[in-house]
Amino acid sequence: MRRLAALSLLVVALPAFAQAPDPYLARVKKLLATTPIIDGHNDVPWEIRENREKPRDVDHFDLRTNLTSQDTDLARLKKGGVGGQFWSIYIPGEVKDSGYARIQLEQFDIARRMIAKYDKEMVFARTSGDARRAMAAGKFPSFLGLEGGHAIENSLGVLRIYYDLGARYMTLTHNVTLDWADAAQDKAVHDGLTPFGEEVVREMNRLGMIVDLSHVSPAVMSDALHVTESPVMFSHSSARALADHPRDVPDSMLVRVKQNGGIVMVTFVREFISQKNQDWRLARNARRRELASGFGGDTARLRAAMTEWFRANPEPIVTLEEVADHFDHIKKLIGADYVGLGGDFDGTGGEHIQGLEDVSKYPHLLAELARRGWTDDELRKVANGNILRVLAANEAVAARLQKTRKPSTRTIDELDRGPKM
Repeated sequence: MRRLAALSLLVVALPAFAQAPDPYLARVKKLLATTPIIDGHNDVPWEIRENREKPRDVDHFDLRTNLTSQDTDLARLKKGGVGGQFWSIYIPGEVKDSGYARIQLEQFDIARRMIAKYDKEMVFARTSGDARRAMAAGKFPSFLGLEGGHAIENSLGVLRIYYDLGARYMTLTHNVTLDWADAAQDKAVHDGLTPFGEEVVREMNRLGMIVDLSHVSPAVMSDALHVTESPVMFSHSSARALADHPRDVPDSMLVRVKQNGGIVMVTFVREFISQKNQDWRLARNARRRELASGFGGDTARLRAAMTEWFRANPEPIVTLEEVADHFDHIKKLIGADYVGLGGDFDGTGGEHIQGLEDVSKYPHLLAELARRGWTDDELRKVANGNILRVLAANEAVAARLQKTRKPSTRTIDELDRGPKM
């Protein structure tokens, strides 16, 4: 009877033991209470524009509930320890209707009205000082990041206007190669930056706008790192050594990021994290092309055949632990001073990594890093210290350059007439 009683006590105790608090998660939550995360990339402004019920309606898209945004709202940001954000003001590089500037200005308008709507929680931020003051007051600093240099329409004057409107980084390309820069996922035609592209980087340095190298080819990464006088960023990219995707950062460029004093903000996109997932997508796309060529436009047959293929070839799951592997790789190669968080939430079409399903999950990732031996000081740098350092350094370089350098009036016709030297 005593043995049975003891076994009964053990059985009763097991569920309580299984649900014991995670000391690493508790440690991270305590840390984030004083050092909140500033994330490098969130696509809510584009989600507002594309909302099916009421497109472009900031009032309809309510971040005080979780009914309109799949990944992001104020409650989940708070739960996730996110205390600041670079909101992406992305526009597609494929748009051809009335030029890029109209749509880009509309995205500025949407993002700024969104920030103003939540004025009790958010502060429109332009500088690292704005961010520090906002967080000290318990407010949420909101920066704008312009995703895609096509939006300047080959004009340095337009670039300056975008800076005045609040853009504090510009991703040099999105997925389309420009007249002056090659994109990572498009045909390379310039072997990097053209002379005008180099002038764009110099003018960004003079303004204090961070050069963002997510989405660009390795040759553009290299050229930009050669030209820039300020630290660069990768707003949402991961380590190519672990997932051979063109959107990720090769080790040779990671080394140069350290030399430059920049930052790689690791992103939560399945195929950028997992080589198995990337291989699965390549196989899926190849099979779809193969079937499409044989079905003569019969979309019903194609859907049925692909359904069978998916049943036989399920997508490999990508986990939070695999994301942590990217952090470990970057830390081992160049150190913890050059890495941050760029989740790309509301920008992945609902394809989430297991354990990182929305903006409330950041503490679980940092807890995994803590479990692997990351110190509190290193975690504070990942949370916001590194990105604030990069932003402040860009501001300092701009203050120096503006004493001796006037706004550039160079044009693409003037600079790119001859071959690249």
